Amino acid sequence: MRTAVPADRSARRRTVLWTSTLAVTLLGTMVVSVGVGPVAVSPADSARILAHHLLGTSLEIPDGTDLSRLDAVVWTIRAPRAVLAAAVGAGLAVAGVILQATVRNILADPYVLGVNSGASVGAAAAILTGAGAAAGDYALQTSAFLGAAVASAVVFGVARTAGRVTATRLVMAGIAVGYALSAVTSFMVFASDSTESSRSVMFWLLGSLGLASWSGPLAAVVVTVLAVTAVLLVVAPRVDALAAGDDTALTLGVSPERLRVLLLVLSCLLVGTVVAMAGSIGFVGLVVPHLARRLVGGTHRASVPVAALLGAVLLCWADTGARTLLAPQEIPVGVVTALVGAPFLLLLVHRMHQGAAS
Repeated sequence: MRTAVPADRSARRRTVLWTSTLAVTLLGTMVVSVGVGPVAVSPADSARILAHHLLGTSLEIPDGTDLSRLDAVVWTIRAPRAVLAAAVGAGLAVAGVILQATVRNILADPYVLGVNSGASVGAAAAILTGAGAAAGDYALQTSAFLGAAVASAVVFGVARTAGRVTATRLVMAGIAVGYALSAVTSFMVFASDSTESSRSVMFWLLGSLGLASWSGPLAAVVVTVLAVTAVLLVVAPRVDALAAGDDTALTLGVSPERLRVLLLVLSCLLVGTVVAMAGSIGFVGLVVPHLARRLVGGTHRASVPVAALLGAVLLCWADTGARTLLAPQEIPVGVVTALVGAPFLLLLVHRMHQGAAS
């Protein structure tokens, strides 16, 4: 008992240290990323331009140079994309943490519940058939979000047919609905007469942050990610109990079914929002939660903020690589995350095997 308090303090200090370090790293990453591109901008000049818009400082630097000519590149084009990358990366990572606790499976990620597949059907319908045209400039995002919402409702309805939502039913329903909706998307692409539209659908399916703009629904994505993360931090002790098993949760006074439904709603809202803006981006929601737990342990009050910051940093760098590695051609950001995430996952599996053997 004497070592419990120091150990708890050590864990809190480690969490605060990693959270602070990652927050500073994310800030630095965003400043650097908005300066990378065909028009190169130094981190110092990028910081001055961002400070001008956020703090009202002058764009003129001590040597008399006026940064106005770079303002449109940094603030109008690249800054919204960096903010969206951070929000989407954080959202996918937090969704991965939620789902791995909800279904008690370390390989669970946002794809498990079929939400991505639902968003893909909505996006494909918008691109190929003009569905959602009433939403104007936001037709693609609106159709994708509605598709994700419908998929979430179907998964929840199927999982609850027996009157009780369990981890196994959620996984099975999500996989079944996901495969069915993926087939619908593939059929729509195959049946399309437009090669360019089909290519646009495939590019969106692999993930892209090209829709980012200050005038778009960027604020809605950021607010959703922050709100869901805040709710998760409040219910984190109950999520810890659920992750330990339904019997343990009941013993601690937590209703597994009610909490699982709440977490399902939160994860579907989160994934539907970010996927509607950025398409299907894999591996972030699978890999980042594992890395967060290795850094600060398995308690969700510690792992959720660390996972969010890690996901944000990862996707900012992935998007920077996606738009610069083959410039002027852009690589789908999901390709970059897969190239980074797959080796890490293989390494994780190898270490798990070594741990089991020892």
